[in-house]
Amino acid sequence: MNATEILQHHEVKKTAPRVAIIQALQKGRSPLSESELKDDLGDFYDRTTFYRSMQTLAEAGVIHRIVVDNVLVKYVLNDCEHGHHHQPDHVHFYCQQCKSLICMDELKTPFYQLPSGFKQQTCEVIIRGLCVKCNQ
Repeated sequence: MNATEILQHHEVKKTAPRVAIIQALQKGRSPLSESELKDDLGDFYDRTTFYRSMQTLAEAGVIHRIVVDNVLVKYVLNDCEHGHHHQPDHVHFYCQQCKSLICMDELKTPFYQLPSGFKQQTCEVIIRGLCVKCNQ
């Protein structure tokens, strides 16, 4: 799907910044940070518009946001082309050497038995270590 089709499918209003964000994420081979996206967005980058667009896209299920630590947040496009299946509850791997972040869709986050009255809605797991390239 192209950016316009993704927005239509999710019933999100088409704006130039949203299209530019989706196109930049489609080009990326891994999750991208704001600074990485900023370079691709060029004239479409405005900090306020960026954060509003990212919030809208996340709420609509177009992207998911990965908080690596207190400073680093990365974004990735959800897979809308294969049966419109979103998997926000999967494990992420962060390489401490090359700083890459990898979605590990095959590893699901656990569902915890919480005390009575609590309800789990999401669970985020980030494994830190060395990726295949850096571990050689």
